[in-house]
Amino acid sequence: MSIGLIALLDDVAGLAKVAAASLDDVAAQAAKAGAKAAGVVIDDAAVTPRYVVGFAADREIPIVAKIAKGSLRNKLLILLPMALALSLFAPWAITPLLMLGGAFLCYEGAEKVYEKLFPHAAHEHEAALPPADVSAQSLEDEKVSGAVKTDFILSAEIMAITLGAIPEGSFWTQAAILAVVGIGITAVVYGGVALIVKADDLGVALARSTSTSILGSLSRGVGRALVKGMPVFLAVLSVVGTAAMIWVGGGIVVHGLEEYGFPWLGHLIHDVAASAGKAMPAGGGAVEWVVGAAGSGVVGLALGFVLIPVVSSVIAPVWKGVAGLFKRGA
Repeated sequence: MSIGLIALLDDVAGLAKVAAASLDDVAAQAAKAGAKAAGVVIDDAAVTPRYVVGFAADREIPIVAKIAKGSLRNKLLILLPMALALSLFAPWAITPLLMLGGAFLCYEGAEKVYEKLFPHAAHEHEAALPPADVSAQSLEDEKVSGAVKTDFILSAEIMAITLGAIPEGSFWTQAAILAVVGIGITAVVYGGVALIVKADDLGVALARSTSTSILGSLSRGVGRALVKGMPVFLAVLSVVGTAAMIWVGGGIVVHGLEEYGFPWLGHLIHDVAASAGKAMPAGGGAVEWVVGAAGSGVVGLALGFVLIPVVSSVIAPVWKGVAGLFKRGA
């Protein structure tokens, strides 16, 4: 009896080791896959704070929480099953979907650059929006709905990038990695957004400190720095997010072209980046990465600028026509 118990404990210990190794593998692969989606994550964090602008301070965190719940619903209940279904039944569709998502990122990033360069002309290609109800609750609901819709697109790209970065494995391992990435990125993005939108309130509170101690003076200094620095930080974050969208989108498209038998563009970027890295006596690896990212960014920006008139002249009118048909049918 004791021998059987010892054998059972050995089996349990062996299973525990296998489970621990599997968890470590899931965590490691989730970290790698999540890192590939960094550009989309940065843009998500840069975009979301604008949805709480104009609301009372006590509504900021509840609004962010609503958007975060919608983001989790997007990732776990809709996009994760879709990604797993693609992996099982249509793995050939992953690369073209990734390229479509990459093209969308290029378009979004190029549109932001276009708006900065030509602020008046930029609005000509946007679809007209119907007048909105201006009551406080309906405005909040509209903002949350718009944020969740935008998040769906960004989340779809995050999950697609993650799926493309996961090596072939079991169904449950892929599901676990996608879930870990989805939950982890949502926590990082919206936790960061919550800190960002409340940083100015914290700064104001610290700046109003009436303490005459050294700590009080330090608190007031930190508070004033937060109040003055947050607009600059948000502006920098927006620029970084736009650059990341263009770089990541361009990189996805270049990699997709390589898989479809057009490797010359990727090889050109790689060769130029490698030459730049070798030319530097120190920090060659960092230089190679920057030049490679810049090359992908140039491709992404060019593609995005090409897509702007396509969207305004073809996709937007078709979309409005389809939406009109659905409205008349209802």
